[in-house]
Amino acid sequence: MVWRTGVASRHPVSVPRLLLALACLLWAGLTHAGGSSSGSARYCDRTQELTAAEQSRLLRFAGVLREELAGEVAGDAGSIALVSRSGLDLSRFGIRYSHAALAWRSDAGVWAARQLYYACDERRPRIFDQGLAGFAMGVDDPQLGYLSIVRLPPEAVLALRPALLDRPRVQHLLAAQYSANAYAFSTRYQNCNQWVAEMLAAGWGDLPDGDNLREQAQDWLREARYTPAPVLVPSWWLMQAGRFVPLLHLDDHPGHDRAARQLVISLPASVENFVRRRFPASERVELCHDGDRIVVRHGWTPIADGCVPDAGQGDRVVSLRD
Repeated sequence: MVWRTGVASRHPVSVPRLLLALACLLWAGLTHAGGSSSGSARYCDRTQELTAAEQSRLLRFAGVLREELAGEVAGDAGSIALVSRSGLDLSRFGIRYSHAALAWRSDAGVWAARQLYYACDERRPRIFDQGLAGFAMGVDDPQLGYLSIVRLPPEAVLALRPALLDRPRVQHLLAAQYSANAYAFSTRYQNCNQWVAEMLAAGWGDLPDGDNLREQAQDWLREARYTPAPVLVPSWWLMQAGRFVPLLHLDDHPGHDRAARQLVISLPASVENFVRRRFPASERVELCHDGDRIVVRHGWTPIADGCVPDAGQGDRVVSLRD
């Protein structure tokens, strides 16, 4: 396993944008293939350059994220939060968040987000520890981005923290093969949000470590009624995309789901809902920016599309034009 800190390289995949409905993103999102054939499709070959103004804006966004975490858990060095970020605009599919991680606060008071990412050079999934600035800057659109924080109550943290910081256990929860649209209850592949869900199971279920830890985690999640909402695939053509795109697969999904064109995939919203049901005392904060301002909302009611504040919800607005 590779244990790294800092900001990861942002390596996207070149496939049609609609395929985003099938998956959590790698890092920056997916882009239109522009006519690539199955034999010549390239991925991990594009990075997005940010202007100085965009970098400054995203760094301020990350600063507000850091303030919210520090304010929520002041004086508690052992805290953990589920953090999620947006990618490309998936509002047409009812998806705002695509990538989740588990952030923990060290004894020194420093926050880091532990997450699964796809190591393009090695062609395999890895675990990556990233600072909050890097996590916030991973939103794909520098003009409009969303972050979600779900702060876990002490009883949830107490059970989860030993597992999250246990490197051998994390290793046993990491699949050998990545699939962006991995079936939530199969160990054949894994995506980033699926790793988060299985990590929660390992901690909250106090599951014994071992080579079959993923199977144990998925059994526990079923028994705990973790129920990811199925993603509806709008056409048979998209269902066949896995034949042409290296990081999409269907062979792990049940036949009845494939026939119905609905794929059960772990996404941040499903993980958040599971956390909220299991620990009702969990607290949520949502942040967004639209280039002119940052909006911060406490509570489970989502911010309106377009990052529109609502005084009735007690939203805090931070200007980006100062």
